[in-house]
Amino acid sequence: MNNRLINFLNEIGTIMYVGGILSHIVIGATLGHETAETAYHVGTYKELSAYILIFPGLALKLFADLYCYFSTKQKPNWLKMKLVMLAFLSVNAFVFLVPMMPEMVELAKASIPQGKVSQVYLDKAKIEEMIGMSNALPLLAELVLGSFKPKLFGERKIKS
Repeated sequence: MNNRLINFLNEIGTIMYVGGILSHIVIGATLGHETAETAYHVGTYKELSAYILIFPGLALKLFADLYCYFSTKQKPNWLKMKLVMLAFLSVNAFVFLVPMMPEMVELAKASIPQGKVSQVYLDKAKIEEMIGMSNALPLLAELVLGSFKPKLFGERKIKS
């Protein structure tokens, strides 16, 4: 497969993944979960945008990087580290956030008759927020590694 195509898929994946995450941050900061109805609509948006943007974007990034890894004889350390970061992001996404999103929507929906979000919802929202924040540094590292492709660890030669 052409390297330009792989790089293009990686860029599209990055745009989708990071764009989806940024849209979650913006809608959460703008609308939040002041009322149960707002929490329901924000949760529905976040769930759908994750299925439309974030997960396909992450899949494209994984595909492109795994293709690069398995198509080269010499595996650069930046690519190995990038894959470690993507593995962390994937575990957070699929083990924690995927099951949590529909649950958050249902908790918000169940809170609508009371007119305010339940404490159970608020507790889950804090967990979701912490998981999201734990993605910040691995995502930044993954982006920097992919953009600059630095020589890491034993790849650097010491000049004397």
